[in-house]
Amino acid sequence: MTLHEDEIPVDETLIRSLLRAQRPEWAGLPLSRAGAGSDNTMYRLGDDLLVRLPRTADGRSVRKEQEWLPRLAPLLPCPIPEPVHAGTPTDAFPVLWSVHRWIDGDEAGPDTVRDWAAFGADLAAVVRELHGIDLMGATRAGDLSWYRGGVLGPCDQWVRAAFEDCRATVGSGLDVDTLERLWRAALALPDPSGPHVWLHGDLKPTNLLVRDGGLHAVIDFGALSVGFPDAEHAPVWDLPQRARQAYRDALDLDDATWTRARAWAIAVGVSGISYYWHTWPAFVAECRARLQAILTDAAAG
Repeated sequence: MTLHEDEIPVDETLIRSLLRAQRPEWAGLPLSRAGAGSDNTMYRLGDDLLVRLPRTADGRSVRKEQEWLPRLAPLLPCPIPEPVHAGTPTDAFPVLWSVHRWIDGDEAGPDTVRDWAAFGADLAAVVRELHGIDLMGATRAGDLSWYRGGVLGPCDQWVRAAFEDCRATVGSGLDVDTLERLWRAALALPDPSGPHVWLHGDLKPTNLLVRDGGLHAVIDFGALSVGFPDAEHAPVWDLPQRARQAYRDALDLDDATWTRARAWAIAVGVSGISYYWHTWPAFVAECRARLQAILTDAAAG
C-alpha cells in the first residue's frame, strides 16, 4: 500500500540487506510484516525485535525516538518502545531507521479491553505523567515542533480546504456543516496559555497495547513533540464514550480545553479523509468513525 508520492519501497530483501550490513547477528532471524502507519513500516524480527522503517525521506520521527525514548522510558508508568539499534542510511535505503524491542500486546478495541472506564482512567494517568516530565532542555523547535502542539488558528486554511473535500467526497454521509461549526467555536476561544509539555501526539487505539484487558504499553512516538497539550486529548474520540468521559474526569479538563481538543480531533479527521480518500480506505473509515462520535456527543449536549 503506497500512501505518499515520495514513498521509499521496502521489502524483506531490503531489510535483510540492511541487517547484514549493520547487525549481521540478526540477519538470519525470522522476519514478518507487523503493520504500517502513515509514516513507518514495521517488521517483526525474531521473537524479541521490531524493525521500524520510515516511509519517506523525512527522518525526524526516527531521530526523536532514538534520542528521547531512552530518557522518557524510566519516567513513565507503562512500557514504551526501546530502541536497540540506530540504523544508518545506505544507498538502498537513504534514511535513518531503527530496531526496537518487541512489546507483546493487542491493539485497544472491543475484543481486548475489559473495562473502558478503567482504560480511559489508565490512559489519563499515562498522559498526566508524560506531561509532567521535565523537558530536560528540550524546546518547541526543530524535530520537536509539530503542528498538533501549537494553536488552532494557523491550521484554519487547510482545515477549511479539508471540509470542502469532505463535502465533495463523503457528501450527505457526514454532517460537515456541524463539524465546521464546532471547529469555528473552538477558533473563537482564547489560545491555551499554560506551559509547554512533552506530547506523544498520536494516542489513537492502534498505538495503545492491551494485556489482560487493560492498558499495557504506549507505542509509536514518531509524533513526539513539545507544546500545548490540547491536541493530545483529541484521539479519545476514537474510544467509547465511557472511556472518553473517564479520561476527561481523571484529568479534570475544563470546557475550553475540551472544546479545543475536539477541534483538533475534527481537524485530523477531516484532513485524513481528504488526504487518504483514494489510498487508505481503512484509515478513512477510522476518521469517519471519530467524526461521527464527535457529532453524537454534540447532539447529546
